[in-house]
Order: sequence, then C-alpha cells, then structure tokens
Amino acid sequence: MEEDKNNNENPLKANRRHFFSQLSVGIGSLALGSLLIPDLFKGGAEKLMNQPLGIAHFAPKAKRIIYLFQAGGPSQLESFDYKPTLQKRMGEDLPESIRAGQRLTGMTSGQDSFPLMPSAVKFRQHGESQTWISDYFPHIAKIADEITVVRSMQTEAINHDPAITFFQTGSQISGRPSMGSWLSYGLGSENKNLPSFVVLTSRGKGNSQGLYSKLWSSGFLDSKHQGVLLRSGKDPVLYLNDPDGISRSDKRHLLDHVSSLNKLHHLETGDDEIESRIAQYEMAYRMQMSVPDVMDISKEPESIIKLYGEDCQVPGTYAANALQARRLAENGVRFIQLYHQGWDQHGNLPNEMAGQAKDVDKASAALVMDLKQRGMLEDTLVVWGGEFGRTNYCQGKFDPTNYGRDHHPRAFSVWMAGGGIKPGLNYGKTDEFGYNVIENPVHINDFHATLMHAMGLDHEQLTYKHQGRRFRLTDVAGHVVKDLLI
Repeated sequence: MEEDKNNNENPLKANRRHFFSQLSVGIGSLALGSLLIPDLFKGGAEKLMNQPLGIAHFAPKAKRIIYLFQAGGPSQLESFDYKPTLQKRMGEDLPESIRAGQRLTGMTSGQDSFPLMPSAVKFRQHGESQTWISDYFPHIAKIADEITVVRSMQTEAINHDPAITFFQTGSQISGRPSMGSWLSYGLGSENKNLPSFVVLTSRGKGNSQGLYSKLWSSGFLDSKHQGVLLRSGKDPVLYLNDPDGISRSDKRHLLDHVSSLNKLHHLETGDDEIESRIAQYEMAYRMQMSVPDVMDISKEPESIIKLYGEDCQVPGTYAANALQARRLAENGVRFIQLYHQGWDQHGNLPNEMAGQAKDVDKASAALVMDLKQRGMLEDTLVVWGGEFGRTNYCQGKFDPTNYGRDHHPRAFSVWMAGGGIKPGLNYGKTDEFGYNVIENPVHINDFHATLMHAMGLDHEQLTYKHQGRRFRLTDVAGHVVKDLLI
C-alpha cells in the first residue's frame, strides 16, 4: 500500500506492476507501427519526419495548380489597378507623405523629382463583378466574373532575382525548395508516368530578365521533387530519347542491371539520394512513352486551336505552353509552372507592354475557359502575376508619350481563378496614387499559405527538417486569406 501511495504522489515513479502493464501497450503500438510503416525503424526519427504520407491534411478544393508567371513585373497601373487620380495630377511630383522615404532602386534613387504618370491605356469595368481591367487585356476582361483580382499584394524584394526567388521558393535567398517541389513532397504524384512538377518557358518581345533552374529546384528536398523543364521542339526533355541501335527492351534490361547495382550501393551507404536516382531512371523510362503523347497537339480540335489562337501551334510560344498546361493538368501533373519573360518595362512602356499583353491575353483567358468547359476549373487553381509591380511615377525624364516605370514592391496585382477561389471578387485596395496598400494587404507568405490551403495542405504542418531546423514554404510567417476562398 505504501508503494502505491508513493506512486500516486509522484506520477514519474512507477512500481513493477505499473511498469510491465504499460510496457505491453508500448510494444503493441510499436508492432502496429512497423506493420503500417515498414520503414519505421530503418532510417531514424529524422528520416521518418521527412517522409509525408502523400495525402492532404484536409479535403482540398484544388487538385493541381497552373501558375502563369509573368517574369519582369507587369505594371498594375496598366492592367488591373485603375487610378484616375494619376490622370488628374499628371506630371506633379509624388508627395513625400505618400512615398514616406520608402526604398528605391538604383535606377531612380538619383532622380530629383518623381513625376506622376497616368496609365497609357484606358480602363473599363467588366462583368457583373464590375472589375476594372485595362484595354490591353480584352480577352481576360471577358472572364472577369471567373477571376479574383488581388490588388493588395506586397513583397520586400525590390530587384528581379530575389523577388522572383521569393515568389517561387518563399525566400529571397537561393537554395530553398520551390513551391512546386513542396507540393510534390507533400502530395506526391497523380500519374506515375509523368513528373508531379513541370516547367514551361516562353519569351516575349520586351526586356527580359534571366530565368534560372534554381527557381524550380527541390533545394534540400529529395531531387525527385524538382521541376522538370519541358522544352519546345523535337526533344521536350534533353537526353530522354535512346541513341540509335538501342531498343526499348535493351533499355529495360540496362535499367534493371543499373537498378540492382544502385540498390546494393544503397544498402552499403544508406544514402537516400540513391533511391531518388533509381526512381528518376524509372520515371525517365516511362516518360519516353508518355511525354511525346502529352506534347502532341495534332489531335486537338479546330475549336481549341481557335480558342487559344494560332500561336498555340508554334512550339515555345506562350499560347502553345498554355495549351500544353491544360493537357498536362488532364494527365495528372500536380504543379505546372509557366514563365513568360519580357515584362521589365523601364522605358517605352506603352509600346512594349501592349505587345507583351497581346502575347498572353488570349491564351490566358482561353485556358480558364477551356478548363471550365471540361469541368476542370473547379479543381484546378490558375494563378497569373509577376514578382512585383511598377511605380506610379515615370523613370527618368518626364515624357507622356514614351516613359517607363521602375520596380515597386509595395503594392501590385495578381489574379486567380478556379480551385476553390471565389470568382468575380475584387480584393484589397491601394491608395488613390496606387502606391500603398490601404485595405487587406496580402504578403507573399499569405499568398503561399492560401494556395497551399486550397490544395488541402496546412502550411504550418508541411515541414522538412534540414540542418537542425524545420523549414516550410512560408518560413515563420503567413496566414490563410480565407476571404479569397469559397
């Protein structure tokens, strides 16, 4: 009795009867765990922590994301953020009370004045939502009630490379996994014959910033989660085709032998990257059959060609990539990233941006309409936008007929459609000068958290332990913008 009394007073003490009764429960739990997760005791606790189940945390609204990234920073003042005050005060210096000493780039920091410059193009309201859209985007204007325009995006990055890296990886510093890699890691693939993360690039006629593979890198995640760049032309994936004289059966025989050697090496070293290498060899073998079929648009009906425009038949164009994105989405690719370069209009903005908008306007709207008519828009999230916006003052000498705008991270616009996003919504607001957000700010971390939520992932739970720290796409910030979600 004294033994039991002492044990009750201090729950950290246990008598023999209590110890053996609890031990049986623990052994049973371990046995059950080893049946449910065969690798439970093979790689240590950290390895287990970094192996998600490949299922969503909760019921998702979206099964996939198509991200139409407009590299270079399209001007919100010539696209989706209408500011008539700029017309009324054209040529006046931006009030210091509005700029409030905010950071400038080296391209305009030496200017003596910051003359306000109105939009080079007219704006009109469209749809039941009465969304303001410039005349540069007549086709996107037709789907105004399908899209949600967020006019209150914010970032800290003021130069292209860190700004694009921030949007793609959640950090301005290179080396982190891209968003597509995080989704691949968290949710896995829907089609074993295609990568879960695919990248397509195109280039417009305007000033282009470079694109680097670090933007679709898997960082410290398994390399099997990195984006696969599909090229235009005869060979969409480099080194995928077999050399002359090698049959498919020969390739299968070779892979089997290489795989057996790699497995032996893995048993000796325990290096998980070897398993990824085996998986990538197998994926490449299957892609030899699947990729050519997915990339072949010859069977698309004339109505679809007309919808996207004739350029969709020219490999490497934005229109061709938009159509390929729909085909990849149909075939179970989880994250499809399009990059279109040429939005860096520091000068000659009226002419350059008009051409850039023409490149993407019809195909962007076509993609949304195409997904909707196939019943895919409700579970496909389409995103359109760049890495930052543009200043409300002109860069360099004031010239209403030929001007440019500098980088502006404080307030810019993106739009989204489908995948659980409320249609026909205008979210957030900037001041009358279009310089600062005054209502419902959305930081990049919030943006990422919201996209992941639409995919059924809790951005705070999807983590990976690396170098003693748990990392996630949203780092240590971000909240889900629930007002954007259905």
